Amino acid sequence: MVSLYDGGVYLINGSEIVPEAEAAKVTALTGKEAVKDEARKGTIAYSILEKHNVSGNMEHLKLKFDAMASHDITFVGIVQTAKASGMEKFPIPYVLTNCHNTLCAVGGTINEDDHMFGLSAAKKYGGIYVPPHIAVIHQYMREMMAGCGKMILGSDSHTRYGALGTMAVGEGGGELVKQLLQDTYDVAYPGVVAIYLDGRPMPGVGPQDIALAIIGAVFKNGYVKNKVMEFVGPGVASMSTDYRNGVDVMTTETTCLSSIWRTDEDTESFLALHGRGEDYQKLDPADIAYYDGCVYVDLSTVKPMIALPFHPSNTYEIDELNANLGDILRSVEKEAQKVSGGKADFTLTDKIVDGKLLVQQGIIAGCAGGNYTNVIEAAHALKGKSCGFDEFSLAVYPSSQPVFMDLVKKGAVSDLMEAGAVIRTAFCGPCFGAGDTPCNNGLSIRHTTRNFPNREGSKPGNGQMAAVALMDARSIAATAANGGILTSALELDCWDDVPAYEFDRTSYDRRVYQGFGKGNSEKELIYGPNIKDWPEMSPLADNIVLKVCSKIMDAVTTTDELIPSGETSSYRSNPLGLAEFTLSRRDPEYVGRTKEVDKLEKARVKGQDPAELDAELTAVFDQIRTIPGQEQVAILDTEIGSMVYAVKPGDGSAREQAASCQRVIGGLANITKEYATKRYRSNVMNWGMLPFQMEAEPEFEVGDYIYVPGIRRILDGDLTNIKAYVLGDRVKEITLYIADMTPEEREIVKAGCLINFNRNRNQNK
Repeated sequence: MVSLYDGGVYLINGSEIVPEAEAAKVTALTGKEAVKDEARKGTIAYSILEKHNVSGNMEHLKLKFDAMASHDITFVGIVQTAKASGMEKFPIPYVLTNCHNTLCAVGGTINEDDHMFGLSAAKKYGGIYVPPHIAVIHQYMREMMAGCGKMILGSDSHTRYGALGTMAVGEGGGELVKQLLQDTYDVAYPGVVAIYLDGRPMPGVGPQDIALAIIGAVFKNGYVKNKVMEFVGPGVASMSTDYRNGVDVMTTETTCLSSIWRTDEDTESFLALHGRGEDYQKLDPADIAYYDGCVYVDLSTVKPMIALPFHPSNTYEIDELNANLGDILRSVEKEAQKVSGGKADFTLTDKIVDGKLLVQQGIIAGCAGGNYTNVIEAAHALKGKSCGFDEFSLAVYPSSQPVFMDLVKKGAVSDLMEAGAVIRTAFCGPCFGAGDTPCNNGLSIRHTTRNFPNREGSKPGNGQMAAVALMDARSIAATAANGGILTSALELDCWDDVPAYEFDRTSYDRRVYQGFGKGNSEKELIYGPNIKDWPEMSPLADNIVLKVCSKIMDAVTTTDELIPSGETSSYRSNPLGLAEFTLSRRDPEYVGRTKEVDKLEKARVKGQDPAELDAELTAVFDQIRTIPGQEQVAILDTEIGSMVYAVKPGDGSAREQAASCQRVIGGLANITKEYATKRYRSNVMNWGMLPFQMEAEPEFEVGDYIYVPGIRRILDGDLTNIKAYVLGDRVKEITLYIADMTPEEREIVKAGCLINFNRNRNQNK
């Protein structure tokens, strides 16, 4: 059972929940009056944020992190941006892992060229470099960097180490650049929601089951959006730290800002095992702590879960699904028709065989599934059994070389291989479409992090489509043992016999470059031919004209739809090359439209009248001059850019390229009802785009123009009531607004992007 409290709660002595409306009970229980403002300070999150805040104002945080992490589809752009902004060394430990473009399978040398760039950057600036196949980013950070009371920033949305007492945040590259320049991460003090765990999980119920039960309860209603999830309650002690890590990493799929857990002796043992016992401290809420909400989870009632395509919140108990296969699967098929836009067929009801669902593939991988405990349990389930020789296949990716080594020593790898499973090295590809793409019309069950549309690598635009359902490793193993027939782990009786993990760091000692504090400025960065500098971007003009180049009315638009994952990741070090894929899965005509707009702006910057290139602009500016107060507006003084309207964009990955790709080919603004995540909105601003929102329905279409006068003046003042004008058959006034921006964010947008902002600042020193 997962239930949500309506309103805030007080947590007394870490064990008793008192709804805010019953605050008088606090006095009866403790002899102290319930003072909300003081009790807010009793959360674990408050103490860690206070320690890392340098603003002197806990309502408006300016945070400095203890360490950072990036992988090989983000670190090149981050280093390039920081270098262009004047960075001379890495001021804090910065881990560069190579777990996304690991296989170097497409694009010739460009993936390994990025890896060599990363190694050269670690040598030049003093970084930590983890070579391909050694560890996925988050497992390395758990094993070697996270510790109680710390904060870590990562350029990957699943940067979550709360189960180790670390508040970790996944953000776009611009926020990491700020830390490299010794600036701060600026955010209003977030709400903190208690995730109260009670009871203990049933044997066979794994961390993915717990996570999916929570995600299903909180995602759609935004209960924890941009808040901190703080895991408390007696149920925490029923889970090993390795198990907790598997729950924690999935908190990203709730759209929360960060997570933190109470710590105990098991946390201490985990850190000591990894040679970092000194990083342990006991973290608990104060005797009276106030939370902005509470999610109550009775762990003993959670059953094996499945998240059907196309979101981790599309959750069912496996038993519930098996009892209602036809009705539930038909609803997914209808959603698949919307996803494919009629360009590909995807069916599930044809996979019902004798009343059971036959799946085509199983994957256990990455920071969520590849942990020691998950793989050991899967191996026990498959010992002496067979995956069969039909269409179903199983692949397992241990999350790091130390985990892999111990699985070998324990015999788990041979048990899996004897059953027919394929064992691979540490790699994030199955999470984002760069490994194990299923067959056309195939259904893959995965203990990974996401099951967004086409994230498994299929291409509906080319007439091919597959999909992913998320499950725990235990139920995936049970399904494999049943030849691919969807099976709950509760059908087997082999669980909770997990031998103690023995960590051996030898593979790290012999392969990981430990360069923090040892940077050598004389070293040269190694550039492959695909690694390109960011193109120049213009500062914001006083007035702007936006051409609507895409209008997306879906309830949510993921970052995978804004810029596809998978094989396109090979171009992440080439801003203009990657930008060719922008919105390619959602609106293939977008790139051509925005590049035409970009030509006009580039001509304007050079002093050429853009109306000479597009006669339509003459009529547009004739209309603008009919607006009172705008009679003298000149084309050469008005910035021209493209705009995307989306209802709720940015769910999913932290990748900054979802915004930068718009920007480098002419993007100047988004208009939305809301932003799905803070990190995408931050990316938009760091790349110099205006994060407009509007409450009304959009009464404009692709091809229309929108004029916003006095935008620089607006950014200096009130952002709540911005007058804009749709130009079409007639001039129509609309009202936009921008949610709160920090002073620095306003200046970044006015400068045209973060790089320009930093260059201007350096020149003025």
